[in-house]
Amino acid sequence: MKESSSRKQGAASPCAACKLLRRRCAEDCVFAPYFPAEEPHKFASVHKVFGASNVNKMLQDLPEHQRGDAVSSMVYEANARVRDPVYGCVGAISSLQQQIDALQTQLAIAQAEVVHMRMRHYSSTSSSPDCASPSTTRGRRSHTHHPKSSFNMEVTNMDDSFWP
Repeated sequence: MKESSSRKQGAASPCAACKLLRRRCAEDCVFAPYFPAEEPHKFASVHKVFGASNVNKMLQDLPEHQRGDAVSSMVYEANARVRDPVYGCVGAISSLQQQIDALQTQLAIAQAEVVHMRMRHYSSTSSSPDCASPSTTRGRRSHTHHPKSSFNMEVTNMDDSFWP
C-alpha cells in the first residue's frame, strides 16, 4: 500500500480525492493510498466517470490486496471514457482488433506472394536446360531471373527452415 510522505509525518495534507471533494482527509481515508495529492488528475477522471460514492463502495467491498489493481483499472477505463464517452475501452480494443485483422491479411498476401515467387523461380530453373538444378543453386544468388513483385526488396537466401 502506497502512502504519501506527508501522511507519514502526520501532516494533514489531503489526498487528491478529499481535495477535489473539499473535505477533510481522515487518517483511515480509503482514497488516500491510491489517489495521492501529487496526482489529482487520476481521481478527477475516475470521479467524473464513476462518482466518488461508487468508487468508495467498490474499494470498501474489495480486500485491500486487490484495491490497487481495481484503482488502476478504474483510472484506465475512466480515461478511455473521457476520450470516447460511448465506447470507452471497448472502442480502443475494437480499433486494435481491426488493425490486427488488416495486418494479418497483409501478412497472408505477402506470404502467398513469396510462395508464388519461389514457384516461378523453381519452375524457370528446372525448365531451362542450361540452368543447374535447384538443389545446386540453393543459397547462391541468381542474377538471371527476377520475377516481378509488388515488393521493393530482393530475397537472397530462402532456405527450407523458413517454411514449416
